[in-house]
Amino acid sequence: MTEMPTAADPSTLGFDPTRLQRIDDHFAAYVDDGRLAGWQVAVMRKGRLAHHSTYGKRDLESGADWSPDTVARMYSMSKPITSVALMMLHEEGRLQLKDPVAKFIPSFADTPVYRSGSFQAPLTEPQTEPMRIWHLLTHTSGLTYGFHNSHATDAMYRNDGFEWGIPAGLDLEACCERWAALPLVFQPGTEWNYGVSTDVLGRVVEVISGQPLDVFLQERIFGPLGMTDTAFWVPDEKRDRFAELYYRNPGTGHAAKMPSPKLAEKPEMLSGGGGLCGTAADYLRFAQMLMNRGELDGVRILGSRTVDYMTTNHLPGNADLEEYGRPLFAETTFDGVGFGLGFSVVLDSAANKVPWSVGSYSWGGAASTTFWNDPTEEITAVFLTQLLPSSTYPIRPQLQQLVYQALVD
Repeated sequence: MTEMPTAADPSTLGFDPTRLQRIDDHFAAYVDDGRLAGWQVAVMRKGRLAHHSTYGKRDLESGADWSPDTVARMYSMSKPITSVALMMLHEEGRLQLKDPVAKFIPSFADTPVYRSGSFQAPLTEPQTEPMRIWHLLTHTSGLTYGFHNSHATDAMYRNDGFEWGIPAGLDLEACCERWAALPLVFQPGTEWNYGVSTDVLGRVVEVISGQPLDVFLQERIFGPLGMTDTAFWVPDEKRDRFAELYYRNPGTGHAAKMPSPKLAEKPEMLSGGGGLCGTAADYLRFAQMLMNRGELDGVRILGSRTVDYMTTNHLPGNADLEEYGRPLFAETTFDGVGFGLGFSVVLDSAANKVPWSVGSYSWGGAASTTFWNDPTEEITAVFLTQLLPSSTYPIRPQLQQLVYQALVD
């Protein structure tokens, strides 16, 4: 089990302890009035833990508290990890960002692009620009998610069994074949749209490395970084630490338990875009590796310039997501935020209306989890809870404003 770092005196790290207490008071109210079952927050600065707290339950039925070692579904917080895995192979010269995806998954060479019509009778056209690796990393590939409910292609994904889950019997390779046969929302590289791009990246990692994605991640990232509780499933010996999943009951407004896979064994489909589970302590180690520009405790995962490059805005013309994206569900707001290679990147904090620094990068998960790194202020924050979907409450901007108001140095 990965231990949470030893807490420092927050005042030595530039935080006012009484102001940090506002974080706990604010989110305790979410539990006390029934909106959340429980949560965990950790804030680091300058490589030291400034604040860590838990509150509420990981399981309302059993009454089990949300403890520091609680295992949670990370959902899309898997995406930065898979993006790092891909860039490790890039550093070895085994691919280029301009490589067509079809070089590794040939069926994507023939993926059509939606032009008009209904999901039952779409009119399509060929790709004018091949889908490339950098399109997958930046979500400009034209791939989508079935749960968006905003485009005819989303309905095609749902009709094929892809909404909040995966059709039974399909592994990652088979899913990629299915997605390659469905029309893209737009020509690759012309817009931003949140979708299964990072899952396809995971398959690219498998093809290039010759290893299943779970083996690659364990050998190259989780093992070296000491992330002992992060995996695609939760084995029996860790079941008692696994948090239940909740949604907002529309009648009462309270968190209500929802049926969800128990993930007791390795799943057929290894979702690099949303399949990992883990602890706050584990994710802090991953985030601190990035904050240190690729290294943690003498273990180097990426070169420093690679991390700098990944956390630069890669949207054409340095556009933000408001200009380049589509107005639909995502793990971030759009104004003043661009997108790098696996992370959202702050371009203009005034436009974003959250007081984090330009150059901060982050991502979150569907169950209302989030992390961010602010290299200017040397802040890393991780927040875990288990409430679907993440758009239910404005937890992320609230956490950000509460962390930054506590800075007084």
